[in-house]
Amino acid sequence: MAKIAKRTQAARAQFNGKENLSVEDAVKLIKQAASAKFDETLEIAMNLGVDPRHADQMVRGVVTLPNGTGKTVRVAVFARGPKADEAKVAGADIVGAEDLMETIQSGKIEFDRCIATPDMMPLVGRLGKILGPRNLMPNPKVGTVTMDVKAAVDAAKGGEVQFKVEKAGVIHAGIGKVSFDEAKLAENVRAFVDAVSRAKPSGAKGAYLKKVSLSSTMGPGVSLDLASSTGA
Repeated sequence: MAKIAKRTQAARAQFNGKENLSVEDAVKLIKQAASAKFDETLEIAMNLGVDPRHADQMVRGVVTLPNGTGKTVRVAVFARGPKADEAKVAGADIVGAEDLMETIQSGKIEFDRCIATPDMMPLVGRLGKILGPRNLMPNPKVGTVTMDVKAAVDAAKGGEVQFKVEKAGVIHAGIGKVSFDEAKLAENVRAFVDAVSRAKPSGAKGAYLKKVSLSSTMGPGVSLDLASSTGA
């Protein structure tokens, strides 16, 4: 425990007095401070000027990061017949119908993304209370309810990141690995911020982007200069 405390203190010392950094400077600082024994994830937190309790202020969407996430994404697909075969060929990790529903109902959820063909949604709808809170419920707005199963599986495994604002008006996401080079991480940051900016809902009033912060999985956070994060 003492070693962890010293490592944490050393990392925090590097961040003292530093805020509103450019994307490049923030990424460089985070990479230098990351000291975990595993490849940490670069995480982004965006504070938005919205109240998601109102339907016209909900923010959700999807973005394909230009340099991927560095994470192996496990994909489950609800489909039957030829579409189930298409999902398997595309590389889906789990494919099924009633059998997959029963597996999920038993508490066994071994996937990071869930895709369904439209005809399967009456079945998938029964799992709303399980998949919804985990942000795994298939949704046509983010391309996970579709007949183009191959494209959806390819996107999920190719660096696509879904985002959805939480109750406090904050969006969290992992957008790469700290081992990525600085330029690639910076490119991912701007791609994600731009996607959230484009998803601004009609009911948002006043400042929409209020604060953007970056951190590694185990490290402290640092705020970004908003103009830098949007590429302005």
